[in-house]
Amino acid sequence: MKINDAREFGRVAVVMGGESAEREVSLDSGRNVLAALRARGVDAHAVDGIPALLDALRAGHYARVFNILHGQHGGGEDGVLQGALDSLHVPYTGSGVLGSALSMDKVRTKQVWIAQGLPTPRFVALRKGRTHSHAAAALAPFRPADTFPHFAGEGTAGRAVAGGGRNSDGVDVHAAAAKIGLPVIVKPACEGSSVGVTRVHREEDLAAAAELAARYPGDLLVEELIEGDELTVAVLGREALPSIRIVPKGTFYDYHAKYVAEDTQYLCPGLDGAAEAELRALALAAFDAVGCAGWGRVDVMRDHEGRNFLLEVNTAPGMTSHSLVPKAAGTVGIDFETLCWRVLETSFDREMGAGNRESVAGNARAGSSGARLPATGSRDSGRSTP
Repeated sequence: MKINDAREFGRVAVVMGGESAEREVSLDSGRNVLAALRARGVDAHAVDGIPALLDALRAGHYARVFNILHGQHGGGEDGVLQGALDSLHVPYTGSGVLGSALSMDKVRTKQVWIAQGLPTPRFVALRKGRTHSHAAAALAPFRPADTFPHFAGEGTAGRAVAGGGRNSDGVDVHAAAAKIGLPVIVKPACEGSSVGVTRVHREEDLAAAAELAARYPGDLLVEELIEGDELTVAVLGREALPSIRIVPKGTFYDYHAKYVAEDTQYLCPGLDGAAEAELRALALAAFDAVGCAGWGRVDVMRDHEGRNFLLEVNTAPGMTSHSLVPKAAGTVGIDFETLCWRVLETSFDREMGAGNRESVAGNARAGSSGARLPATGSRDSGRSTP
């Protein structure tokens, strides 16, 4: 829904901070969003964390919520806040309960993508507390047999090939890495901002990597390390913005490279021609498959053979000076203030029931008619929401 008058938003709570491991990033994002909305005349106010927000909402202080919390367990990105807001009938930005909860869990996100025939690196999930002795289940490692022809513009859908396929007790982090083959990524299954992530090239480093990941809530994920280019695609409403190829000075786009370093390169668009169109279509299909809505970001690895592998969906992306969604938006003429305005507009779509894509999450299949992208050359193209 297109909003032209800031008064239509009413009094807006910009909820930030919270209690997750990503608190500091959220505070930085929130300050930027707050300043941008106020610059456009929105009656916006900062609220730190979910308890303070719910108290204020029950007291009738706010008409809607701009959610810029990051992470889980008080971070506002795992579906808990969304459920509370739904129960209070308060409109908010971004994905709903299902899309938020599902996207926060990388293991279950990958399971959905596999069921949809979408490419993701092979992996094994390890239950917390059993990383050195047992695992609840070794999930079937997955990799497409070849590039997905659907996204390469050929006429038929690619065939998903899963190896293994049986549940297995007694799988430790070493057995998981052996099943996949080094090098691997070891990370928490439910954290963002590269928190607790380790790239492991040697078997002797696996235990330390698992110990680091186990410091955070949730299960662990041992994932095939895809060598190649790291790309990300921002989604604004039904529009996939130009991709960004991330080139850190070091070998890994870690927390420091994301939020501190000034020497990370961001190339936008990250690809050209048909390859760029294929990547954007894949990102939009991945976003839809897990029931996301409004705005977000899909992270992808592209190997040296030009094959794309989905990593995760971020349903409340960072809005800091180093963040990727503002960079992508800027390339199509959407400045930061306009971007924040358009994200806030998504709360009206949810208020009217149009922002909830959870009921159609199953429609994005690799064998369907394809994910069509609207033009990205105008800030007013497509729906007015990011």
